[in-house]
Amino acid sequence: MSLHPYKEYGISDAVVELSSEVMATASSVFTRIDEIKEINQLRVLRAFQNAHFAEAHLGATTGYGYDDMGREKIEEMYAEIFGAEAAYVRIQVTCGTQILVACLFGILKPGEEMLAVSGRPYDTLASALGVNKEDDTFTGSLLDYGMKYNEVQLKADGSPDLDAIRAAIKPETKVIFLQKSKGYTDRRCLRAEDIKAVVDLVKGIREDLIVFVDNCYGEFVETQEPCALGADLCAGSLIKNAGGGLCPSGAYVAGRKELVERVAERVTAPGLGSHVGPSLGFNRQIAQGLFMAPHVVAEAMKGAVFTAALLSKIGCKCDPSYEDLRGDIVQSIAFPNAEQMVNFCKMIQSSSPVDSFVAPEPWDMPGYDAEVVMAAGAFVQGASIELSADGPVKPPYLVYMQGGLVFEQVKLAVMLAASKMLENKD
Repeated sequence: MSLHPYKEYGISDAVVELSSEVMATASSVFTRIDEIKEINQLRVLRAFQNAHFAEAHLGATTGYGYDDMGREKIEEMYAEIFGAEAAYVRIQVTCGTQILVACLFGILKPGEEMLAVSGRPYDTLASALGVNKEDDTFTGSLLDYGMKYNEVQLKADGSPDLDAIRAAIKPETKVIFLQKSKGYTDRRCLRAEDIKAVVDLVKGIREDLIVFVDNCYGEFVETQEPCALGADLCAGSLIKNAGGGLCPSGAYVAGRKELVERVAERVTAPGLGSHVGPSLGFNRQIAQGLFMAPHVVAEAMKGAVFTAALLSKIGCKCDPSYEDLRGDIVQSIAFPNAEQMVNFCKMIQSSSPVDSFVAPEPWDMPGYDAEVVMAAGAFVQGASIELSADGPVKPPYLVYMQGGLVFEQVKLAVMLAASKMLENKD
């Protein structure tokens, strides 16, 4: 019996051969990922040790959650790991968009401007900002409350346009916003060097400007997080990278202490801020997920590299390429039409541990201007640190694949998808 009975699972001999070539070609990239993982793992371990994290901190609080020792230790560790003065980590926050909006409401006052310097934010955040509205209907967006919005596009090579940023900063500008991941666009993600360049520029213009980074999908992909690069605030979801695949919900904010507390007061209430918020027994998952995050993110990155290398061999346009430097875990794959795009997502769904027997269909997802197809057979609903593939069904028919708790699942899923794609070509 063969050690890997691929045929039994529908994987063709041709794809097995291509896979072997890819593993050899990408070995140096995998080594680079492992080196990043080790640096990040050491930083995380040191934070646990410096905080004197103990068994007693894994307990639960209920009700108001006053004096939750475990929660306080977790936030102390997040602050150190992310290079920040303080952090706010709560299971009650439902998603990245919620915490990003809370950040913006916390750090902007009516009449002050948010300047998005990585182009327009992703669709659901743009809706929350109010920049996509076609009428004067009150939705509770930032613009409805008198905040202002402006944006600067990235340069053709995907890097921040520093000259355009400088020209766009006005007296009312208060927040400089960067979205590290590309979202549902065909641009490249931002990397540490891009964030540092914007920070240096902005702080050289006005010290009171707040650099705020949407860090979703970017945690532990590089060896430095945004606050360590000089950003004033960053935020992300616990069902993405930072939760290590264990958190069932939640989000974090890290940055300057006074800004973090202002955000906490938007999540709870002025005067309560970070003092309330029971851990409800989830300190164990949050802490263990954080400890595992560097390893899990490295698994997802290896999966993305393998995907780019293998699918490019069978004619798909993949961005980034397998050897490109990465700042997030997202891998985009272009398809010639909607049918092939949806079929690929169905094949990824069929390789999932949960709901492998169902077939994803395009649907009107709230906050998006086109139907979205989403393959996400995950233990935590919507957890994109677990293997998922999704995208709006419109030209250029890009699927955004991300996550993978274990590299082998991603590898096998993509091999199966490639086999089906080659079969349909014949």
